[in-house]
Amino acid sequence: MKLRDFLIGVATGLAAAVIIKEASEKVSPYVPAGQVLENIKKEFKKDAPIDGSWIYMKTDDFTNGIMTIPVYRGGISRMHAGEMQTFEFAADARSGVVVELIEV
Repeated sequence: MKLRDFLIGVATGLAAAVIIKEASEKVSPYVPAGQVLENIKKEFKKDAPIDGSWIYMKTDDFTNGIMTIPVYRGGISRMHAGEMQTFEFAADARSGVVVELIEV
């Protein structure tokens, strides 16, 4: 095998990888659910330690009366001032921004 043929193969493989990566981002433009949960936990940890957390990995529709957006639903529990606090949230699947936070 010639060096030129090898380099053409490597270049073709790299080009295919870039095209596949770009196409997959267009098909699923959502922020990974785990990353959304980690960002929310980081914000909660500023006030008090977290005892538990969870997030659904599949998106759900959230309507605010004007528009419907895909969201991840999840929850956080923590001890604050000697009492257990439990929160449920809905975070925009495209940006990770919390659009609803309810203390249960």
